[in-house]
Amino acid sequence: MSAANPIPPLHLYSVPTDNQAAPQTLPKRERPRTAWTADQLMAAHFPEPKWAVPGILAEGVSVLAGPPKVGKSWLSLGLGLAVAAGGHAFDSVPVQGGPVLYLALEDTPRRLQTRMSKMLGGQSAPPGLTLVTECPPFPQGGSEAIAGWLDRNPDARMVVIDVFAKMRGPAPQGVSAYDADYVAVGYAKRIADHYGIAVVLVHHVRKAGSDDFLTEVSGTNGIAGAADATLVLKRGRGQADGLLQVTGRDVDEAEYALQFQPASGAWHLLDGPVTDHTVGDTRAAILRHVRANPGARPKDIAAALPDLDPDTIRRTCARMAADGQLTRTTGGQYYPDTASRTQSGEGASALSHCPVVPSDQPELSGHPEPGLSDLSGADAPAGHPRRTS
Repeated sequence: MSAANPIPPLHLYSVPTDNQAAPQTLPKRERPRTAWTADQLMAAHFPEPKWAVPGILAEGVSVLAGPPKVGKSWLSLGLGLAVAAGGHAFDSVPVQGGPVLYLALEDTPRRLQTRMSKMLGGQSAPPGLTLVTECPPFPQGGSEAIAGWLDRNPDARMVVIDVFAKMRGPAPQGVSAYDADYVAVGYAKRIADHYGIAVVLVHHVRKAGSDDFLTEVSGTNGIAGAADATLVLKRGRGQADGLLQVTGRDVDEAEYALQFQPASGAWHLLDGPVTDHTVGDTRAAILRHVRANPGARPKDIAAALPDLDPDTIRRTCARMAADGQLTRTTGGQYYPDTASRTQSGEGASALSHCPVVPSDQPELSGHPEPGLSDLSGADAPAGHPRRTS
């Protein structure tokens, strides 16, 4: 081994689970049931979905999209470190620990080391996080490679693929762009459903914005359609550095204000309604006061906020009413708008109700493992049902 390169080359196929040898007999998995009569289905008991990050990332395929240089890789690597260590995602959300596979297909080992050094801040790196910089596309051996790692790590919680474009492979001939996108995500979905884990596909958004953040995901609607959840990270305004919009089959639609910590390279979840952080400082201060004092008039707000000019407060309140951020009565009183009242009651940054540390590692039993080609076949249905055991 050359002194100039002290690290032996490792590929995803050869990365061990730990210092111990992999078991000779892999755990068997039960084939999920796919048909019921109506009364049988209503009488059946299904476990709650497993959460990699409670309220945000559930088992299944999640597409994490955003513009270039917005911080998607920092965010996804931070989530990988948090889940592998069993720490706190976004510096505030407790997560259950377990092995994580992070495919950093646009990074070098040196860049990953630099980023992790900043994010860890002197703490030990979690051995449960496996980082890989090269992997073949899904249809050319990537599915088998990922499946092999998951077989060696039966307690795995999450797989992150950064970026999805490196793994999707060539489009099948003779199919539409929509079908090609659906098939590409289908590779990841079949792995996620088969192993009951969260698979995150880091992706890009279109240059043109949209009122519906789902349509901003680059490519056709086949990508969002095949995925179980879509997360779009945007540049924030006001006090927020980022706005994370989330929707999915098992995830409540929500948006979260995030702040990037340059010193640690971490994304931090901001407390309170998103609108408090995504508007300018003056509007945010007025919003907070009106929520605490519904029916306030501009003169009341000015008395409570002496650092702001009264005329500025009066004009800003009028603009906020025109923009739908406040509701104004004929008597000149201001109230929070309907959305703000909903957010203040539930908390716009509050996560959906789900167990923080779920007991979601069922015993694996059943018939022998299907062939790995079953995970990578493009002609198989993308929406393989979730196992129920």
